[in-house]
Amino acid sequence: MLAEQRLLARQREAGVDLFEDEHGEDPRGALRETMDRVVGTVWPHATSWLASLAERDVRPAADVEAMRAALGGPLPEQPLDPAQVVDDLARAAEPGLLATPSGRFFGFVIGGALPAALGADWLTAAWDQNAGLASAGPAAAVVEEVAAAWLADLLGLPAHVSTGFVTGAQMANVTALAAARHHVLAAVGHDVERDGLVGAPPVRVLAGAQRHVTIDRALRYLGLGTGSLVPIAVDDQGRMRADALADALAGGDGPTIVCAQAGEVNTGAFDPFPEICAAAHEAGAWVHVDGAFGLWAAASPRHRHLVAGVEAADSWTTDAHKWLNVPYDSGLVFCAHPEAHRAAMGVRAAYLIHADSGGRDQMDWNPEFSRRARGFAVYAALRSLGRQGVADLVERCCRHAQRFAEGLRAAGAEVRNDVVLNQVLVRFRAPAGTGLDDDAFTRRVITGVQEEGTCWLSGTTWQGRAAMRISVSNWSTTADDVDRSLDAILRVAGLRRPSAT
Repeated sequence: MLAEQRLLARQREAGVDLFEDEHGEDPRGALRETMDRVVGTVWPHATSWLASLAERDVRPAADVEAMRAALGGPLPEQPLDPAQVVDDLARAAEPGLLATPSGRFFGFVIGGALPAALGADWLTAAWDQNAGLASAGPAAAVVEEVAAAWLADLLGLPAHVSTGFVTGAQMANVTALAAARHHVLAAVGHDVERDGLVGAPPVRVLAGAQRHVTIDRALRYLGLGTGSLVPIAVDDQGRMRADALADALAGGDGPTIVCAQAGEVNTGAFDPFPEICAAAHEAGAWVHVDGAFGLWAAASPRHRHLVAGVEAADSWTTDAHKWLNVPYDSGLVFCAHPEAHRAAMGVRAAYLIHADSGGRDQMDWNPEFSRRARGFAVYAALRSLGRQGVADLVERCCRHAQRFAEGLRAAGAEVRNDVVLNQVLVRFRAPAGTGLDDDAFTRRVITGVQEEGTCWLSGTTWQGRAAMRISVSNWSTTADDVDRSLDAILRVAGLRRPSAT
């Protein structure tokens, strides 16, 4: 008893008297005071970080070893003041943060966080809703219903699609392909949810040779294996060749899934959806479209032609944390066959309070049981932008990508892709006397730009050659950000921008 009293005393001294006291009374005043102090501690750190993004170096100021030194050490034996813990965490972690929300971050197709989406995300953490069942929080369930309908309309998908709010493109692809697996096996009389894959006919998965790696990983998760993949030839921009797909479809039979792509991860190119969907459906195959960032082209009148025919597919995936600029994490999956979607994901248990026929239990549409209420931030982003704002965001980023391409090309760099969206692939010629080939020099430029700090971008290998990959996805990027970044890239590469005439 004495030890317990001492612990309670230490908690009170530290401001962590969050439990019942020795008389069984709930110290609500202490709880409110502690929460107020924690929130008051978070606010200046958060606002200082956001205010610094316009001018700070994008690179982290500290490396992994420095972060281990700052954040490591043994677990404390005694409780600590929550506000002090948060203050210490913010001060220790800040040097190791990569400024991904900056308007000069162009790596990995990572967007920023819109003000309304960020505010909604903070509220989501405070509300702490478990978005698995409608009974556990009607607001979280209904906001997903509303946002899902808005998204289907905005992206030009059939109105009847079912929607799942998941972590990102990886689990979105897992969910969509689980629905596809159910559908194509049910068509030949096999119940995969009941019987598994033992005894099932093999499922062929036809996908472009330049597919995103999350497709392969999803097939591993689903037990189909990467050996089920039939790579389909692509053109010089990574687009699946419709004639090669037709040949592959004719060359086999049985349950088949075709994976198309909206926005090749390096070039931003789009597969020919009308031809793919027509050929696949004639063969009885399911068509899935991986549109992690490219599907948002549908929201833009200027770029909508790139996704012409995509609505004829059977499932689609995209990321709201990419071009909708919602905080992590926020993946989306849509399915034109809700019955297959629900069969693959749905779950029932006697202890759960399931929605009646008029409600929607979110766990029926995604792989998770308990999860964060992701719909609030998506709803806030869509409502703050409206249809025109989303279109403007997409088109502005695409204009910035063109500005990058034009500036780099004019200075003598080689732009390797047709810049149809927000992706730019660049190579640099090694100057004489460096002893480097063009690949090695291009990689040196990428590393040099990352270390210089004005902007941050990543590298890739395209058609066997090294390339700089610039992805413009942030709502806050300005023409000045592009010009500053161009100057930094060219300075590191030893090139000059042509003088204005």
